[in-house]
Amino acid sequence: MTFQEAVKDGFAKYADFSGRSSRSGYWYWYLFEILAFLTASLVDGILGTGPILVLIGALAIVLPSIAVAIRRLHDIGRSGWWLLISLVPLIGLIVLLVFYLTASDGPNEYGDAPDGGPAAPAPPATY
Repeated sequence: MTFQEAVKDGFAKYADFSGRSSRSGYWYWYLFEILAFLTASLVDGILGTGPILVLIGALAIVLPSIAVAIRRLHDIGRSGWWLLISLVPLIGLIVLLVFYLTASDGPNEYGDAPDGGPAAPAPPATY
């Protein structure tokens, strides 16, 4: 999945907590978040508006960010409720980081592998 596809997918599935999100899709979305906040901070600094644009941006992408994170957990066969482990200081974030870095486990209860990635079945051979 490319950067543009990941951003489109994140906004297209704005509040869709079902299905799966690939590892590249999650990390490209996270990169988009960082770039959006840096840009909003820069514009806020230039305009002298305080953190107004950063707050508006945070409100705009909080729901799709949670949805992408839950779909990423689904990709490795975990429930979205594992996201709550982030409430445990330090340990929770480390556990989630390991989960987010884990490779897809093939088709599971949440659906087929996203992106037709390596865990997806190969197309039939044609002769």
